[in-house]
Amino acid sequence: MPVTKRAVELVRQVVSPKKTFEALAVMADEGLPVQVACRVLDLSESGYYAWRARPPSPRSLRHAWLTERIKRIHAASRGTYGARCVHAELTLGSGLVVAHGTVEMLM
Repeated sequence: MPVTKRAVELVRQVVSPKKTFEALAVMADEGLPVQVACRVLDLSESGYYAWRARPPSPRSLRHAWLTERIKRIHAASRGTYGARCVHAELTLGSGLVVAHGTVEMLM
């Protein structure tokens, strides 16, 4: 089996499909040419550059904003609040509509 095919198999076992472009970005930041990284990961260069130029999605923006709110609430409780208390503070205290599972995931 050629080395590149084996490398692709190993990378796919470790990196989820949603994170392949992020892995490529890390490889490019470490000095590996994008063309070589795309060949190793079996991705298209045009797809990588389109992903890089794409603005963040509304969901990721909301998750980033909620994560900051969660960090502030958790710090204000001196690290004692878990997901349930943070969720209660967000929904009852701040009046936000957010699912408990979302708070758990972001914490």
